[in-house]
Amino acid sequence: MSPVALSALLAFAAASTGVLAQDSTATSFVPLASKVFSWDDLPYQADTDDLVRGRQSGYNRCNSTTEGAESLCQTAVINHLDDFCLWAPMQPNTSIGDSEGEEVAWCTKKGHGSRLIPAGAITGVQLTKTPGYIQVVGFIDQTKINILSGDGGGELDPHGADLRGNPLGGLVYSNAFGTNTDNNTYTQVHEWHNFMGSNSFCFKVCDPSGPNAADLCQHIYDRIGVSYNCPTAAQDGTFEYCDGDNQDPPGIYTSNGQVVTYTQPAESLGVISSMPYDPKVPASSNCVQMASSALFTDLAVATGAASSGASGSATASGASATATGTNKASGSGTATRTGASAGASATGAATGDSNGVAAFGVSAISTLAGVMAAVAFLA
Repeated sequence: MSPVALSALLAFAAASTGVLAQDSTATSFVPLASKVFSWDDLPYQADTDDLVRGRQSGYNRCNSTTEGAESLCQTAVINHLDDFCLWAPMQPNTSIGDSEGEEVAWCTKKGHGSRLIPAGAITGVQLTKTPGYIQVVGFIDQTKINILSGDGGGELDPHGADLRGNPLGGLVYSNAFGTNTDNNTYTQVHEWHNFMGSNSFCFKVCDPSGPNAADLCQHIYDRIGVSYNCPTAAQDGTFEYCDGDNQDPPGIYTSNGQVVTYTQPAESLGVISSMPYDPKVPASSNCVQMASSALFTDLAVATGAASSGASGSATASGASATATGTNKASGSGTATRTGASAGASATGAATGDSNGVAAFGVSAISTLAGVMAAVAFLA
């Protein structure tokens, strides 16, 4: 090869390396999990970068003007048994793997500027409050929130291989941490994970003031689903909230008296057909069961799964946010969190009495009412 050709090749390689690295090494780049936004002063978009996966497809400043079937709201909340959101696609019949960078918030209550989960979609859910986190684990007809029938799904989290999160710019808040007693003080949650698929879900938000939030909301075990990331006693047909102990951090287990860390195999090695340990369901107590009709009172007006053309505009800020599809992971699927069933395993029964969590589990209103794959993955 001539010196001129070699120089040109090296220059091209250097430029290509710069493109691959820009998402996480640019001096101005801030990982999504490190960004701090006040609930009362949310940005129009948390992710303002235009890098390998493109731009954020939705918006974070959500209110009554953005609420409805066309909403592109990408700010989710986990508050109470009757008041939580899930990440799901904009368009019907879409897999989580094909849309992870573009998911929008689907919520159980009005007032968040989001889409509403249709009435009857959720067939069972358990909310658990522990010393380190709050989580909702449940069962859902996923086609009613645009997830492809039969899709095993995958994980959404604030990291992603390029540290921009899935969905890009997705923010999560809760009014259930700290000493809040009026349901109006929201805390930004920096460590969380949401598993969607196989007609089940888990959304865990870890207390940012806790000592091991990142471990309890670990984001590297995207292929082993709900049972291992959110071991639970949730049962289809039951709607309840409980106190609970912290689970062991995902991937950590004890074998022959030794604490072991599980290493998830690469997706290229195929489906994970066996595991070296069984998940341990943490103890729960003070469980209170409720009827879904008394919980999800806002969902009666929701009709259908949502729009077939999510190109909506954010009228709250006067600027539009159109879903362009540029932040989908391209390639053969190595960036798509697929291959792991997100199925919830009902391995136990919640027990206990009705004391202790009534003030937390349900909001006051409800109580009263009753590129290439490698580029995309950037590993």
